[in-house]
Amino acid sequence: MRIPKSVQATIEAFERLPGIGPKSAARLTYHLIHAPREESLRLAKAVMDLKDKTILCDICKNISESNPCEICADRDRDISIICVLEEPLDVLAVERAGGYSGLYHVLHGSISPMNNIGPEDLHIKSLLTRLGDDTVKEIILSTNPTMEGEATAMYLSKLIKPLGVKVTR
Repeated sequence: MRIPKSVQATIEAFERLPGIGPKSAARLTYHLIHAPREESLRLAKAVMDLKDKTILCDICKNISESNPCEICADRDRDISIICVLEEPLDVLAVERAGGYSGLYHVLHGSISPMNNIGPEDLHIKSLLTRLGDDTVKEIILSTNPTMEGEATAMYLSKLIKPLGVKVTR
């Protein structure tokens, strides 16, 4: 039996998403076939809005719909502390946990020579720029506890400590 081209194309599109295998992709596709047309249109609009309306904050490099982002623009945040994270999803996790009221800086990855990702591929230069005016007193390096995350933290620590900013892991 041949699968209709539109069905196959949708399955293949879902398979390209991280964590979605062939079975999940097929399940999602067949769900959309049986769902009301409005549900498919709502999904399509959400994806288009995602691409059209999101930007990187010029300050922290987090994903936002405004520049600066809501966190950087929040006057109640502690501007003397920056938590450095690998990915925007990490910001979401810290915010949901609560208890942290400083600012963030998102690297968008970690140093990974095996994947040809070096320091120049991350948002490190903009982090160092933020440390130039003596406002920031502490950097919290919250990279993942992987070999790449540890290497990134060590690299950043060596760059930041000579600037007189406290570095916490």
